[in-house]
Amino acid sequence: MKAYALFTILLATAISTSLAITPVAAQTPVGEIENHIAAAKTAAGQDYRATFVNLCFPTPLPGGPRGAAALLVPRPAPDRGIWYASPYQVFDNLYWLGTRQHSSWALKTSAGLIIIDTNFAWATQPEILDGLAKLKLNPKDIKYVILSHAHGDHDQGVATLQKYGARIVMGAPDWDVTLKRAADVAGGVPTRGPNDIAVGPEGAKVSLGDTTVDIVFTPGHTPGTLSYVFPVKDKGKTVMVAYSGGTLTGAFGNDGKRWDEYIDSQKRMAQAAAAAGASVILSNHSEYDNAYTKARLVAVKREVGEDNPFIMGAQSVQNYFTVMEECATASKLRNGAK
Repeated sequence: MKAYALFTILLATAISTSLAITPVAAQTPVGEIENHIAAAKTAAGQDYRATFVNLCFPTPLPGGPRGAAALLVPRPAPDRGIWYASPYQVFDNLYWLGTRQHSSWALKTSAGLIIIDTNFAWATQPEILDGLAKLKLNPKDIKYVILSHAHGDHDQGVATLQKYGARIVMGAPDWDVTLKRAADVAGGVPTRGPNDIAVGPEGAKVSLGDTTVDIVFTPGHTPGTLSYVFPVKDKGKTVMVAYSGGTLTGAFGNDGKRWDEYIDSQKRMAQAAAAAGASVILSNHSEYDNAYTKARLVAVKREVGEDNPFIMGAQSVQNYFTVMEECATASKLRNGAK
């Protein structure tokens, strides 16, 4: 209760400060901004508080390399004690290979493995390759690596995994940016061969054995951000997953087209999730979907009536995208974007 009370106080302060000190907010009725924030807060509830705070009240980036550029700078691994996490099997055929902050996933099919997102370069060996070995999975069975977007905290392991013969799937605009990186960028630059896939606005389907990943083109966080819908098994029962590929709105400023693109992407992904009956929401940042915590809870004995902790329900999945849409709309108005 104390932690929740503190969160409520900080949240109230953030709302007050955000609305009071932003000059462009005066161009839009404050009540309209507040209404969108209130809708996001209601949708977030207790499940998506971090998503709500980060999106509705973004913190300005510090000095130095900014945004994606900062994530591409070669640097030594931080102290292992603040990021390393053991790998976990979270569904019959889905495995979490993340750090405490960032997630990578292995989807096992009847014809091999699909890796979703690859983390920082310094996490590729200990989290993904060593993690697969601990889970008795073979990196040689990786057939596809699907990238949600081309930021270093998610794609620096691609070039390494490509050496196992994996086909790389990435949004077409993000492929274009990736191939222009300097050769000494952290993790190296992946090559794009004839069997690799560049996904455009029409989306794509990646099928491997008995599993198909429906890829939804959701630009906004980056020009080529991808999100997914795919099935997993929970004790033999099929469960549908919605995977949100990019969260923060970045420095959109007063560029209305960027805001609208992001908002439209959330609506499109929400519709895809609803059509599939998705009851699981996943992300590439543990602060948004609590993957690090939930992965460790999966092994805990379930009492009668208890679900896998990753299964949140169809309405909860829709609530996640409502938070993203409403916060982005509030921020667009706050920035005076047209």
